[in-house]
Amino acid sequence: MVFEVVTALDGAEVLRRAKSFFGERTPMQAAFPEKEGPTFLTLRGQGGEEIAFAARPGPGGCHVRASTLFFDQAVDRFLSTLPPPVEGAA
Repeated sequence: MVFEVVTALDGAEVLRRAKSFFGERTPMQAAFPEKEGPTFLTLRGQGGEEIAFAARPGPGGCHVRASTLFFDQAVDRFLSTLPPPVEGAA
């Protein structure tokens, strides 16, 4: 499943929070960094399942895209913790 949100945070902070959020989950929902760069993060979890994040600046804030096959609920929960874009930001 692919998720997309826009947030007031910058990309580096989104990726930092993702590492922390998934590193602190119960073992069934935990995932740990496999590859990362300034605008992307790949986490690997239970059974080798992957979570991929991309974060880039765009109109209205930072555009975050996440994809996964196994961690849908956890990814949705994580994205819901990100602050919404600032009203009127360009």
